[in-house]
Amino acid sequence: MTDGTYPASTVRATWIAGLGFVLVGPVLIRLVTAPAAPLWTQLSTTTGLLALSAMVCAAVLPSRVRSLTRAFGIEGILEVHRSLGTLAAGLVLLHLACVVAADPANVALLSPSRATPASRWAVAATLALALVVVLAVTRSRYRHLPYELWRWTHVGLAAVAVTGSALHVWYLQQLVADAVMSAVLSLLTVALVAVLLHRWLLRAVFDPSAEFLVREVRTETPSISTLVLDRRRARHGSDAVDWTFAPGQFAWLRLARSTHAEEHPFTIASSAHDPDSVEFTIRHAGTFTSAVADLRPGQPVWVDGPHGAFTVDDSRSATGVVMIAGGVGVTPMMSMLRTAADRGDARRFHLVLVVSRREDVLFRDELAALADHLYLHVTEVLRGPHRNATAPLTTALAGVPDPGSLDYFVCGSPTLVETAFTSLALLGVPPDHVRTEQFDMA
Repeated sequence: MTDGTYPASTVRATWIAGLGFVLVGPVLIRLVTAPAAPLWTQLSTTTGLLALSAMVCAAVLPSRVRSLTRAFGIEGILEVHRSLGTLAAGLVLLHLACVVAADPANVALLSPSRATPASRWAVAATLALALVVVLAVTRSRYRHLPYELWRWTHVGLAAVAVTGSALHVWYLQQLVADAVMSAVLSLLTVALVAVLLHRWLLRAVFDPSAEFLVREVRTETPSISTLVLDRRRARHGSDAVDWTFAPGQFAWLRLARSTHAEEHPFTIASSAHDPDSVEFTIRHAGTFTSAVADLRPGQPVWVDGPHGAFTVDDSRSATGVVMIAGGVGVTPMMSMLRTAADRGDARRFHLVLVVSRREDVLFRDELAALADHLYLHVTEVLRGPHRNATAPLTTALAGVPDPGSLDYFVCGSPTLVETAFTSLALLGVPPDHVRTEQFDMA
């Protein structure tokens, strides 16, 4: 599978090299070019630079650069993003300890009466970064909070942490006065600002490929509907900007062209064979999704995507694929199966649907029709007491022939993903054969 004209492995290696350089490059350059200094002074500069670089990388990772999300997947990106945030917080604390060790009198800078502009911004950045880490670590306890409140709190605190750190460096003038480090820091600033402008302004407001028109909202169940969108044709009679996706990818939906409009991620459910139209099957569980259900034909909708690496296009198995889905988590599987049918894919497809009740199964009739065009076997698994599906899921998967030669795709709640890993481990499936996509804050 390629991203644009380059293989995914090349894109992945390029991003790893670039982020690795941003993380350690400034420190290495400083160590090579800086004059000799006392040990604690060197350590304070080194830890401060590493913390700043870690914050820059952490800010870039979730900025929805499509080649980045396609290369690593959203779960991988968020995992590294959280790790870098935690690393940055630890380095900031270590930096403060080194500053005090270099000169104990620096403790006085924490006093409001003795504080300098540099120390004030350092305190603001440190507190904001600490709150970001606390919010990330405790996010599972506050899943009842509105997604937008969690999102903007996280973004706002991160912005204070990065901006405060940059102003701390500026007011210190220690690195800015050095010609080499000034150039390095300027390049980092330009790169970060460019990524953030692309994420928050250019793509949110000016990207012509983001605007779609509602064709219909199709009811699937009383609480689930499918939003069908068509690409808006470009003005002056020319064709629309190209918008293609890999089956299984997702996108963020907005109902207004604005940098601060509410938006939520949804998996694309339609076939990648027809990029002129895109479908999202959505459960109505809040104000935003209810507004989606009330959309009328011809209304504009803005789509930020496609994103993610959860796609059968990257399957290494030449013989078959096993898909495990919980409830509305079947949507990426439907995109994969619909695309496979359009392409005449001859591999074996095993779809395991984990539901609480038989009537919760989506697309049952269509799946039966797809079985006429694909080597497709569908199994419905009912969750046991306390929503435990380990035993029935293991039994269902035990009937899959030659499990070690297949690739596995799991989409659903964190509980389902954990259950699937347990069941697949019992069957001897290697972990690197399993790809997951969880319903979580992104």
